[in-house]
Amino acid sequence: MTVNARLSGGCQCGAVRYTVSEFGRSSLCHCRMCQKALGGPFAVLVTAKDLEYTRGNPTYFQSSNKVRRGFCKDCGSPLTFEFEGWQPDITVTSLDDPTVAPPIIQLGTESRLPWCEGLFDLPSDQGNPDGQGPISYQHPDHDTTHWPSDKTEDGKYA
Repeated sequence: MTVNARLSGGCQCGAVRYTVSEFGRSSLCHCRMCQKALGGPFAVLVTAKDLEYTRGNPTYFQSSNKVRRGFCKDCGSPLTFEFEGWQPDITVTSLDDPTVAPPIIQLGTESRLPWCEGLFDLPSDQGNPDGQGPISYQHPDHDTTHWPSDKTEDGKYA
């Protein structure tokens, strides 16, 4: 899938930023390596055919004899899944707009946790209606000219 413009994404703290405009297959992977690498029940990954880093570079962990995983050394955000000889996959939720790459297939289902089947049947909490929740210090979902000092006087990112 090719999009009309380069899309941006990056880690939680903003030390690593990237752009991409051409995607391959987006998948939801339940394998045990993805569970541990992302600290969740599955990973949502999409092949990034023209991945370009615009700020910083990931640090890598060799998670198997064929796969290395890129992450931010400063905040630990998982960013890539790189299978030897293939184009890299990026974590869909590291995109500034993760809605652009919905998964079309599930992989590693032999490791799918049984409680994943009923996730959307659980009761939902709509958050803090009084606005008294935590104040986020993570990088905003858009590119910034400087990092990490793009905060305005009110503590928000420019």
